[in-house]
Amino acid sequence: MPLFFELAYFVMEKREDSCVCLRVFLARLFAYLIHSIKFKPLRKSGVFLRLKGGIRLLDKEYMKLALQLAKSVKGQTTPNPPVGAVVVKDGAIIGFGAHLKSGEEHAEVIALQMAGEKAHDATIFVTLEPCSHDGKTAPCADLIIKKGIKRVVIACTDYHEKVAGSGIMKLTKAGIDVEVGLLHKEALQLYDVFFHYIKNKLPYVTVKSAVSLDGKIATAKGDSKWITNKTARTDVHHYRHCHDAILVGINTVLNDNPRLTTRIQNGKNPVRIILDTHLRTPLHANVVTDKQAETWIFVGERVSAERKEPFKNNQFVRIFTVESEKIDIKNVLRIVALEGITSVFVEGGATVNDAFLQKNLMNQFIMYIAPIIIGGKNAKTSFAGEGFQKLTEALEFQIKQVEKMDDNLKIVAVRKG
Repeated sequence: MPLFFELAYFVMEKREDSCVCLRVFLARLFAYLIHSIKFKPLRKSGVFLRLKGGIRLLDKEYMKLALQLAKSVKGQTTPNPPVGAVVVKDGAIIGFGAHLKSGEEHAEVIALQMAGEKAHDATIFVTLEPCSHDGKTAPCADLIIKKGIKRVVIACTDYHEKVAGSGIMKLTKAGIDVEVGLLHKEALQLYDVFFHYIKNKLPYVTVKSAVSLDGKIATAKGDSKWITNKTARTDVHHYRHCHDAILVGINTVLNDNPRLTTRIQNGKNPVRIILDTHLRTPLHANVVTDKQAETWIFVGERVSAERKEPFKNNQFVRIFTVESEKIDIKNVLRIVALEGITSVFVEGGATVNDAFLQKNLMNQFIMYIAPIIIGGKNAKTSFAGEGFQKLTEALEFQIKQVEKMDDNLKIVAVRKG
């Protein structure tokens, strides 16, 4: 593998001690340093020859770099998807970019600006189909055509109704060679949240649980601090950064008084969602007084206007009233989806977790396992209630990742189908 790719991977690798903006800055700086490098030995060895599938060998490396760029900004572009782009000409990277925030320039624009006049007759590698409609920014497809790009390689098409193949069609009509599907599987994994949101009009839901070896989240008396180690707890903050919202129940607020913020360097603080049927959230609770993020409290229809009144003066708190005595979790998800929330990280207790389980609203389940045994039939487990009565009713998941975190273990599973 060429040295510049090895260095690029190091720069773009998700690291606990590096921030997103620094990674993107270093990546761009690196692109400037290498833009004039030519790989003549590679061309002589035939590495640029097309394979039967129509893909050049080195194309995969360029797309991998584009995917790393996109991954580095995951969680900070909502409601837009994270996108990376790389511009290549004569075996040299001449442009490089990632979409940093909604409303700001798209990845293709940044990469093409970096490439400048050299973009003419170049190839651009993009993780997602370029947009072709006017929004907060101008259409990327138009800029690609204007810059004289001769070839566009796209990892996957965009399912959004405003794009959905129109970007590819516009580029093709302009006489540009368009190839779709390079590292398609990897791109689909990157866009699982965005595509779920677009297709279902609901946020992607990740439920997190920290348990003992025997599956307990707390003792019978409710003692749970801390079951898992510091490494596992730090890892949770990276998931908070990558989600649009954190969701807990009122019992978590009353028992733990959490801040529900992201405590990593330059981490993004997601919206805090509280399920509180009777509006028991104290005015002095951290989720109310802490102004690092918004707090959305969902209450039942019987909560009086007088009870809600003290919260009105807090610009960081919003009260949502659901039209039922008991809060329906799917209704909550519909409401937050309309507010632009594409992903929710559930950190509630057994009762909240069970609400998602029973409604079949879990897309991903993350379990941190500590090497301790709590025991006891009354000790709390990840899900309350009686559970499913037949194995045929159980929800099926596919193990996506197993990772050792010092003496703890992390298991990531996603829903099948």
